[in-house]
Amino acid sequence: MNLARLDLNLVVALRALLEERNVTRAGQRVGLSQPAMSAALARLRRHFSDDLLARVGGHYELTALGQVLLDRTATAYDVLERLFASQADFDPAAERREFRLIASDYAVAVFGTALARVVHEEAPGIRLRFTQTPSGVTDDTATLLSATDGLLMPHGVISGFPATDLYDDRWVFLVCEDHPDVGDRLTEDDLSRLPWVTYLRTYDAPAVRQLGMLGIEPHAEVSVDSFQLLPLLVAGTRRIALIQARLARLLTSLAAVRTVEPPYEAVPLREALWWHPVHTHDAAHIWLRETAARVGRLLAGAPEG
Repeated sequence: MNLARLDLNLVVALRALLEERNVTRAGQRVGLSQPAMSAALARLRRHFSDDLLARVGGHYELTALGQVLLDRTATAYDVLERLFASQADFDPAAERREFRLIASDYAVAVFGTALARVVHEEAPGIRLRFTQTPSGVTDDTATLLSATDGLLMPHGVISGFPATDLYDDRWVFLVCEDHPDVGDRLTEDDLSRLPWVTYLRTYDAPAVRQLGMLGIEPHAEVSVDSFQLLPLLVAGTRRIALIQARLARLLTSLAAVRTVEPPYEAVPLREALWWHPVHTHDAAHIWLRETAARVGRLLAGAPEG
């Protein structure tokens, strides 16, 4: 493929056509007339040797190739937008821009809130957008990172990308405040016998793998897609849940629960900010990483929570 022969404006047209599935609306979205957008569609059809949009009754639907291109085009558009937005200098007090970070609700609660406070004070024109970590984060990490500014995730899940360490955390267990079967400590037999509330996603894999190595198979009575809901689902029950100590300190006031140390030496958790190498030398991204590292050092020097 000779990129020098391609008109990159077609990426803008292609994204609008695939998402709108209507030539007129796509043209209005990108500021082109209906004839100009029709001409762009014709060029795209010749390039891909595919109709991309096929008329079905009174509307258009994506062809099989059009469906494949839908997500790829959005990613390519984001990468190009970030490429041409790169800067040699960055003044955080004067700039207006948005940084997009992928993070679990745990990382947002423990680290994102602290980062947002510092950004609010030092860079009032900067916006932060946190989006939930997708379940397939390890499937195509390069593509995911290329279309965002960073990923908040502990070590032990992904590798091969630059990262800056932020802070350390540890795992504890949540139990009901007046749990009838658990006193001041848990036993490994308790972990196999009692029902669990689980959050089994890719990025807590090291802690889950450790349980398997100890021969412990949690009996998951409830599964939830939010670390912050764990206390509410443990309170008033015999259930237990594995949770990060810093988050537990923030949440134990929300429900009648308490923390108990694991009956084994739990694998530590080191949170990091990961990014795609394409961002390494961008001035704005350097500022973001340095600010994140500074906030991480503040957290590392403070008590948990």
